Amino acid sequence: MPEAAIRTIGEIIERKGEILYRVELMNGKVVLGHLSKPLTEANIVFDPGTKVIVELTPYDFDQARILDLAEG
Repeated sequence: MPEAAIRTIGEIIERKGEILYRVELMNGKVVLGHLSKPLTEANIVFDPGTKVIVELTPYDFDQARILDLAEG
């Protein structure tokens, strides 16, 4: 059975490409985040400093999926 994904909040540091961003997690770790399919289809673009909800797998803590804008 696959391990459950880990969700946390991060802050966009810089845009690296069409759907790629560098994201700093709450613990200070910087990961490469890519937009989820719904965000990609909606042509969402995040500016540096934006707080987002990200999802990481327990198998790779260097990459994350950006799920949504974090509230607050």
